[in-house]
This record gives sequence, C-alpha cells and structure tokens, in this order.
Amino acid sequence: MVKPGEVLIEGERIVEVGSSVKRPAGAEVIDLGDRTLLPGLIDAHIHLFLHPGAEDLQTVEESVPQRTIMATLAARDDLMAGFTAERDMGTEGAGSADTAVRNAIDEGKIPGPRLRVSGNAINILGGHEDAIGYNPAQHVLANADYANNADELVAVMREQFKEGADFIKIYETGADSVHDGKFSTPYQYTEAQLEAAVKEAGRLGRRVAVHATGEPGTLFAAQAGVASVDHADQLSDETMRLMKEKQIFAVPTFTIFEYFAEHAATPAQSAREHQTLDLKIQEFRKQIAAGVPMAVGSDVGPFPHGTQAREFVLMAKYGMSPLAVLQADLLNGAKLLGWEGQIGSLEPGYLADVVAVAGDPLQDVGVLSNVSFVMKGGLVYKK
Repeated sequence: MVKPGEVLIEGERIVEVGSSVKRPAGAEVIDLGDRTLLPGLIDAHIHLFLHPGAEDLQTVEESVPQRTIMATLAARDDLMAGFTAERDMGTEGAGSADTAVRNAIDEGKIPGPRLRVSGNAINILGGHEDAIGYNPAQHVLANADYANNADELVAVMREQFKEGADFIKIYETGADSVHDGKFSTPYQYTEAQLEAAVKEAGRLGRRVAVHATGEPGTLFAAQAGVASVDHADQLSDETMRLMKEKQIFAVPTFTIFEYFAEHAATPAQSAREHQTLDLKIQEFRKQIAAGVPMAVGSDVGPFPHGTQAREFVLMAKYGMSPLAVLQADLLNGAKLLGWEGQIGSLEPGYLADVVAVAGDPLQDVGVLSNVSFVMKGGLVYKK
C-alpha cells in the first residue's frame, strides 16, 4: 500500500510504482484524487452462462447462442465491477461456448475479464449435475459431461482440452443434505479416479478444480492433488492438513449460499439453506485456524453478475481480516488462475490491471462493492 500512489504504464504493462513516478513527455495523466488504487479484482469461481432464475430451466429453454449472448453481457458487467480476471467454473450445458467468449475478449472484440475456462463440468451418471427431476423418457441433457470411470474421465478431458478448456472442473460431491445438524454428501469419484484426472491434466501443464462440499469427497480431492476445492463446506482435519501441505486452495463461495438462503421458494427451503450456511460458517472458521489457503470465488451467475464483491464482505464477516481477504483474492487468485507474476499486484512488469475505490479496503473491505475506475491491460474501461 502506497499513499499517495502513482503508477506509470506503457502499453499493457506497469513500468514504475511509487509515491511518485517519472512522467515522460506526452504521457497521459489520470488523476483519481484520493481514491485507493488496487490491482484488478479476481473472482475464481463464476458462471458466465447462468443468470438469476431457475438454473435447470435455463439450460432447457434457452439456446446455446442465446446463452452465449447473455455470457458476453455478464462478462462486461463483471469487468465494470472491477473484476479483471476470472475463472469460469463450467458453462452448465453450453459446452465450449466459453472458449469463444474468452477468445473474443482476448482479441479485443468485446469487453470482459481475462478468463480461464473449463467448458462443461464433468459428472457421473445420476450425479450432482444430472437432469434430476425431469421425466427420464424425455432425455433432457445434463448440464455436465458424463464420465463414470478413470478412462472415461481422461477421454472427456481430452475432448475438452481439444475444444479450448484451460482447466478441468469436476463434480466430486452431491447432492448435499443436513440431518440432525450433521452435513452429509456422497462422493462421485474415488481418489484413484481423481488422481488419474490430475495426472492427465498435468501431462499438458493444466490443472483440475473440484466442486466438493464434504467428506469423504473433499479428502479424495486433496489426496489426488487438485488445484482447488470449491465450496468446501466440510473438511476433515486430515483434509485440511493436506490442503495446507500441498497448497490446495479452498474457495468458500459464501455469496451463493447467502443468496439461495434469502431467495428460497418456501420457508422450509429457506430454513434448510440457512442451516447449511450456519454449518459452513463454523467449518470456515476451523479452516482459517488450520491454515488452509483461501482464494476468493463467489459462484456468481445464479445471482446478478457485477455484484460479487459481496464475497469480500462475507469472508471478512465470518473470520478473515480485510487484509487476509485481499491477499486471498489478489495473490492466491493469481496463483490459482495460473497468472502469478502477471496479475494480482501493482509491480513493474505486471499487466496494467488497475481499479480504484473511495475509502480504504483495509478498514472496510465493503468499499470494493463500488469500483469507480477500471483499467485492464492499460486500457481504461471505466472512469
């Protein structure tokens, strides 16, 4: 943190940072007054191809072209909220359409964050993201690609990498339930099956992220060496130890849990969602105490894009200091997305992803909900 701070940018890179920097002849000066400069924010768990409403019906009633158009608007909204880098954790049935959105952003055709994309997530038959609840005779497509063993996992992964995926997203647990105050969730893949997926991704220098909410699936994921355990509602002592040892990130995604609890269809469903959230908060505090590395991801999509800075507030509310939340977002987020040394800090040689807010996020991380200036790669998108 430098106050006052100046940043010198040439092209898409930062050249100099300090209380004052040299001002070459002809340089454009952008004076943001007493606002705080930060690296562009990072959301490590998003869904560009989802919007508020019934998730399952979106994939049935909306065509992939329609959903792709919506995804471009979502990408713009996230960028304008200050999120200059994101990890899209599955298109929910739109296949590799996220590759087209990522490439269009990279080519400067549409505004949006830097993206790491996964295409469809991978799921077992009858698993968490199967088309549960519909008449089976209708053969409604699942929101994920099926793989029921290690060989099928590898085959699906190779197809996804061929279609442009940067990483692989696997559903490891679900559906979740709470009985007598105890959380439970079935696992979908064994440790050996996940290890086969991690090895196949590693062959190409890629990584695997898992949707994993509880034991023993979370332990299998940690043993296999995944890059992140997303949601991480319940982690055993051994799982937490392994995640700390291997530097596997937990991505809590509190915002989606809060949103579902507050927008439930019935009072009974709301009570269940709140009970799950309460258990999650207790577990989160244990994870912090155990030194589990954290990254920030909101699961935005089922709630409105551009509003996911709520995740910073909730992580601070439930046990982390504002500084620790910022470090989890910017430093750990850069590592998780594979852009360490490129984004997440205002340093010479880094990409010029810069945002500004009124106030001091180290005192009130909620100020990140109102980003007033956005630059990505040296281009100003909001001023």
